[in-house]
Amino acid sequence: MKNTKTNKVLTIFEGKQIRRLWDEEKELWYFSVIDVISALTDSLNARDYWFKMKLRVKEESSFEPSTICRQFKLEAPDGKMRETDCADTEGLFRIIQSIPSPKAEPFKLWLARVGYERVEETEDPEKAIRRALETYLKKGYSKNWIDMRLKSIEIRNDLTNEWQERGVLTNKEFAILTDDITFAWAGLKTKDYKKIKNLKKENLRDNMSNLEIVLNMLAETSTTEISKVKLPRTFPENRYVAREGGSIAGNARKQIEAKTGKKVITNKKTTLLPK
Repeated sequence: MKNTKTNKVLTIFEGKQIRRLWDEEKELWYFSVIDVISALTDSLNARDYWFKMKLRVKEESSFEPSTICRQFKLEAPDGKMRETDCADTEGLFRIIQSIPSPKAEPFKLWLARVGYERVEETEDPEKAIRRALETYLKKGYSKNWIDMRLKSIEIRNDLTNEWQERGVLTNKEFAILTDDITFAWAGLKTKDYKKIKNLKKENLRDNMSNLEIVLNMLAETSTTEISKVKLPRTFPENRYVAREGGSIAGNARKQIEAKTGKKVITNKKTTLLPK
């Protein structure tokens, strides 16, 4: 079994490329099912194999493999982006059970390893910080910006821990609360903020200026501290606290803009150092 260094969209199993996509909202890797089938079988047409397999499994067990898949646009061999059936690690384990292949067990071990770094980071946040530092340095961010960005990650983790203590459990709820904070301080919802910076899959915070990061940290820190005092018990109460925390940074933004005559939120992205 070979295991090579992975990048964002491709990873390798025994010489076979497996396309993948990291879902930031769900915090899960999703892998192309037909790429996995191609890696595990001798089929010359993995797409046809997957189609026939879905029919066979449904007839034999009433389980529909497609129900555990999501469709994402991934780059095809011809360079075009096409909708592709993808499954997370748990879903792939179920699919692999229906593929007679001597490579199944090695692939399961490989699959577990691919996600292992994320598990490590959950158990030891310092590893996540070290990896983030190395990644940002390689991308060309300045040391001062990186220090600020890593601090913002720590503040964000404190906030999400506080939300969990207050009964916020689903990704959808986290996204709504984040939008509440962002709108309260920036006057924009997250998706509109990204549009201004012309971002698609890129991380918004990785493209904030120093001032934008500082205000975002102020908004999230304020929300955390208010929550610890008010102890919201319902989701609407958590939303109210999020808006209160965000508005503190929002007032600071307005004062800065009034004094400088310049907008804090611009379409400029973070300037990287020349490599």
